Amino acid sequence: MLFKIRAAMADDLVLDPDIRSWVFVPIIIITFLVGIVRHYISILLSSQKKVEILQVQDSQAMIRARALRENGKYLPEQSYQMRRYFFNDDDTGYFKTQKRQAQQPNPMSDPNMMTEMLKGNVTNVLPMILIGGWINWTFSGFVTSKVPFPLTLRFKPMLQRGIELQSLDASWVSSASWYFLNVFGLRSIYTLVLGENNAADQSRVMQEQMSGAAMAMPQDPKAAFKAEWEALEVAKHKWVLKNLEQKLIGGGSKVNNGDSSNNGGGSKNS
Repeated sequence: MLFKIRAAMADDLVLDPDIRSWVFVPIIIITFLVGIVRHYISILLSSQKKVEILQVQDSQAMIRARALRENGKYLPEQSYQMRRYFFNDDDTGYFKTQKRQAQQPNPMSDPNMMTEMLKGNVTNVLPMILIGGWINWTFSGFVTSKVPFPLTLRFKPMLQRGIELQSLDASWVSSASWYFLNVFGLRSIYTLVLGENNAADQSRVMQEQMSGAAMAMPQDPKAAFKAEWEALEVAKHKWVLKNLEQKLIGGGSKVNNGDSSNNGGGSKNS
């Protein structure tokens, strides 16, 4: 009996065109405009992050050392050893003379970082909660659209938030769920209008907030220097371009000899 009721509702349910004009489209416009406003407010409240010159210097030195280990085979022995001496010499090597703090201060104790986190919550989380609550209160109980493919009953809590109808097919989308789908589904539109790395993309902002604590913890430069120093110490150098001229000339002479022998054979045959 329940199956028959669901089948009948799936066949007979027709949405009023006014729902499209006064619920479906306004939710899209409101969500889009809120994202635009959030983007520009984030730009106004954001402050330039100060980059320490020592951090840039250390990171570039690590990149150069890794490049030397990976691509040093294309350098002659003397050039490779000179660069290795710059990093690993016991008296004047970069990894030996540059002394850095073993433990960096906790970023959570930095008031500037706490202020940035507060700004992020104000510009991202608070508007989402307020606008979502207002839309849920204003457009409560509306069915806005239907997905063009069948879904199982497990999708009902996600797509039919605010509508408690067991007989309603799971493919129908409520107004509250339609708002959250727009929040996380307008990424391409924001990228088209605002460009890459915009602050209106709610999904990207949430990912950055989730990984912000891990990214904020700085790497221990002393341990990184030690690891790279050990890697350069055990690295073996072999110049792969040694005798390259002779190989090229020898290969070319072999090819010429082969061509001449073929021509000679052809002349004999003729």
